[in-house]
Amino acid sequence: MEKIQVINNGVLGSINQAAIDALTAEGQAGLSKLINGNGAGNDFLGWVKLPEETDAALLDDINATAAQLRDNCEVVVAIGIGGSYLGAKAVIEALSNSFAAYAPSNTPKVLFAGQNIGEDYLAELSDFLKGKKFGIIVISKSGTTTEPAIAFRLLKDQLVAELGREEANKRIVAITDAKRGALRTLADTEGYKTYVIADNVGGRFSVLTPVGLLPIAVAGFDIHALVKGAREMMTATLDGSDKSAMTYALTRNALYRDGKKIEILVKYNPKLHFVGEWWKQLYGESEGKDGKGIFPAAVDNTTDLHSMGQWIQEGERTIFETVLSVANPDRELRIPTDEANLDGLNYIAGKRVDEVNKMAELGTRIAHMDGGVPNIRVVIPSISAYYLGQLIYFFEVACGISGYILDVNPFNQPGVEAYKKNMFALLEKPGYEDATAAIKARL
Repeated sequence: MEKIQVINNGVLGSINQAAIDALTAEGQAGLSKLINGNGAGNDFLGWVKLPEETDAALLDDINATAAQLRDNCEVVVAIGIGGSYLGAKAVIEALSNSFAAYAPSNTPKVLFAGQNIGEDYLAELSDFLKGKKFGIIVISKSGTTTEPAIAFRLLKDQLVAELGREEANKRIVAITDAKRGALRTLADTEGYKTYVIADNVGGRFSVLTPVGLLPIAVAGFDIHALVKGAREMMTATLDGSDKSAMTYALTRNALYRDGKKIEILVKYNPKLHFVGEWWKQLYGESEGKDGKGIFPAAVDNTTDLHSMGQWIQEGERTIFETVLSVANPDRELRIPTDEANLDGLNYIAGKRVDEVNKMAELGTRIAHMDGGVPNIRVVIPSISAYYLGQLIYFFEVACGISGYILDVNPFNQPGVEAYKKNMFALLEKPGYEDATAAIKARL
C-alpha cells in the first residue's frame, strides 16, 4: 500500500540540506518525548498510540450508534467547537460528493453547530430543522463551553418540544468526560447514549476518537479504514521506518530559523478545504505560545491564485508553502474539442482536467520558488478514508515533534482562555464581579 510522501527539495534554494540535518538530534529527541512521555504536556499524549489502542469493538459500537441515528433522522447536528468540530468536518467534506447538500440521499445530512455564536446562523438552523426528523451529537468535555452549550440548549429544547423528553433523549448522543462535568451529569440523568473523551487526548488531537468518528460514521464513511490508515502511519513513524513526519518537522523548523515565519498550506483539490482549517487549528494552537511559532495560513488553488497569488509571489519574503498534492483523483473528466475553438483551448483537448490542474500546481511551485518562496510538497495517493487516516496522524505527530523543536508545550493552550475571561466579565457572569468592574472601568 502506498504512503504519504514528503518532498522537500523545493526549499533548497532558500536553505541547504545541512541546515535541515542540523536539527536531526532535536527532532529525534522530540519524537522520543512523544514515545516515552517525558516531555512538556505529557499528560496529553493519549493520541500517540491511539490508533493501535482503538479496538474493532469500539468502532463497531460507534457504527451501530451511527446506524440508529441514520435510521431515525434526516439530519444529525454535531455540536462542538475547535477540535470537537474541525476534524469531523474535514473528513466528511473531503469524502463527500461536492454537491451532496443539493441531492436527495438516504444518508442523513450532518450539520454543525456550536462552532460560533452567530444568532442568524442558529436561528436559520432552527428554522431548517422544523418539521424534520433530527438528532444531536453533543461534544464537550465540560458541558459548559459557551458556544456549544448555547447551541445544545437551543436545539435540545427544540427536539424535546417536538418529540417529548423520552423520545428526544433517544436521539441525543453525548461525547464527554467519563465521570465529571455538566454534560456528564445531564447525560446520566437523561439516559443519553455516551462516549468518552479521554482525559489524555486534547481536542485538536481528537479526530480519531468518538469525537470525530461518530459524525464521520453517521455521514456514511468507513471509520475502520480511517483508523487503519492512521495505525499504519503510527507504526511506521514510531519504529523509524517512515521518516515523512520527521522530514516535514525538521524542514519547516529550519525554514523558521531562517526567517520564514508564515507557513501556507496550499491545496489544489477543493475537497481538502477543511483539512486546511483543521491543520490551522492543530498547528496554531500547538505552536503559538511563549512568543514563538510559525503562523499557519491556508489557500485553495487555483482559486486563490487570483486573490492571494500576487502577495505570495511578490510580497514580503517571510513565507514558505506546504503544498498538499493528491496524486490520483477519484473521477476522470476529459476536455472536449470545439470546432470553432473561440476559447483557444483545443491545445489541451483530450487531456484530463486533473492534468491541467497538476501543471498549474507545478507551474505555480516553480514560479513561487523563483520568487523566493520555498516549497515543501506533501503527496497523498488519493482522497480516501484510509489515506486521510494516514494524513491525520502524519500531521499530528509532526506537530508534536515540531513543538518540541520549538521548545514549547505543544499540548496546552493557555492563550485561549483570555477572551473567555473578558467575555464572562462583560456578560456579568456570577463570580466575575471584580473582573466586570475592572473591564467596565477600562471601557
